[in-house]
Amino acid sequence: MASGIIIHISVGAEKRTEFFSEERLSIGSDETCDLQIHTKQLEKPGVWLRLENAEGVYRVIDFDAAVGLTINDKPVRRFIALTDGDLVKVGETDITFGFFSLVEKPSLITTKRTDPQIAPFIAEAALDAAASPERDDAKAFLREFSRELMREISWTTKAVVLILSAGFLTGILYLVYSVASELRANREQSEKQQQLIVQLEKQLGQTSDQLGTLEQTNKDLIRTQSLAQNVKVEYGNSVCLIVGVYQLVDRSTGRVLRYPDPQSFQPLPYEAPSEGDTPMSAAPVTGLTTVGNGSPVEYDFIGTGFHVGGGFIVTNRHVLQPWTEDDVVKSMMTSSNGRARIRKLLVYFPNNPEPFPLTVRQTSSSEDLAVGSIDITKFTTPLASIPLDDEASIAATVGKTVVTMGYPNGPDRLLAMVDDEEAKSINRRFGNSRENLVNFLAQTQKIQPLTTQGAITDLDARRIVHDARTAEGGSGAPLFGQSGKVIAVNFGVFTQNTAVNMAVPIKYAIELLRMAGWRSPEEIELEKQQGGQVAAGNSNTAVTLAQPNN
Repeated sequence: MASGIIIHISVGAEKRTEFFSEERLSIGSDETCDLQIHTKQLEKPGVWLRLENAEGVYRVIDFDAAVGLTINDKPVRRFIALTDGDLVKVGETDITFGFFSLVEKPSLITTKRTDPQIAPFIAEAALDAAASPERDDAKAFLREFSRELMREISWTTKAVVLILSAGFLTGILYLVYSVASELRANREQSEKQQQLIVQLEKQLGQTSDQLGTLEQTNKDLIRTQSLAQNVKVEYGNSVCLIVGVYQLVDRSTGRVLRYPDPQSFQPLPYEAPSEGDTPMSAAPVTGLTTVGNGSPVEYDFIGTGFHVGGGFIVTNRHVLQPWTEDDVVKSMMTSSNGRARIRKLLVYFPNNPEPFPLTVRQTSSSEDLAVGSIDITKFTTPLASIPLDDEASIAATVGKTVVTMGYPNGPDRLLAMVDDEEAKSINRRFGNSRENLVNFLAQTQKIQPLTTQGAITDLDARRIVHDARTAEGGSGAPLFGQSGKVIAVNFGVFTQNTAVNMAVPIKYAIELLRMAGWRSPEEIELEKQQGGQVAAGNSNTAVTLAQPNN
């Protein structure tokens, strides 16, 4: 019997079995191929596979890599040997080739063993299939092949195979069951671990929140402890001492009112007294007058203010108009038909030896607030702008820490900071002139605001009550909250309890500032970025003192 190879071809629904005995065999869609496949699934015709018989074994000697051939679902390689049952598939098409070999019976080596009849049957089936192309060759071949195979296997072998198969299946089932059980146990353990992780993450989040709260509390405590020092370092040089002098003038003529001339106390011309009478003199002139050589009616005053940017100074109305709070002066103005007129109004900043004239810009009729301005261009060093808390900050709540900076008791408190001997010497030189005394203190850089710390004890919409100690002269001082911004302006002290002080919320001062043309530093910076021209401190709005009409 000659050797060869049986090829079972499948192209879609069409199937066929062919037998070849050539030493070289070509398969493809080209007309020169020994086994030609007619298909439109591959556009370009050509030789797909070349086989060669070497000592009864067919090997792949060449193939077209572009076709995408696979053998038993693995890429085809050169010189690979084809064995029974190998299946070659053409790329993504439905074309497959099954290979079965036919081997010639050896003639030089023989055995007494009965040769299995499988190979001869395959040869006969292949030859029969080649002679009868119209039959379903593959089905017939496989059916007869299976029958012959089962006929040749003994019952013992079948029983052993059955037992082995049953044992194998049992092992597989047990293995699958074990793996499934292990996977289920692992899944349950994983779910428990996941729940534990979620709980730990929740606890970690709570701990993190607690640590954050604790850290914020620590920061608040540190900020509270260092609040006074921080605001003094950052904004101490922007809190100014206000010194002024006002005089009383006649409401009709505007001439300065004076105290009576001492010569008005001269006795009347001499007349001989009657018996029993005592000598009499003329009654003194007690009313204020605009004539004579009497001393003019003048009063000096002091207070505190602070710079909020653009040369604008915030203080109290009663600091810039002190006569409105003095009942004696109001009585004198009423009796003499007079009014008050400011003769001099200056501000002194720490570390600046020269005073700066202050111009009154706005006064509030409802709140004890006033706004003035200075020429900031004359400063040799930048003057910091004290920030204002223009929002409803939690810093303005009962119990929160506050800090105030001002000049309570005016020059007296400043002199208390120097040695006794030096203070006595300064008092002897300038004690009769507060203006000269303040000028000297400015020249010697002894003007420094007093910083005190306390807490808010009460508040409402128009007042903030606190216990940061201050005194007369501290009116107009800024009241800093824990945010480091000004939340109010001091305006009053209870005389019976100096630890109870009142301040006006800063929102009212901001309204007055905007009426005077003030812009916050943030607004000025934004306008600069947008190319706008800002004229902070140079508004054309002219506002005079709220004085009675002539």
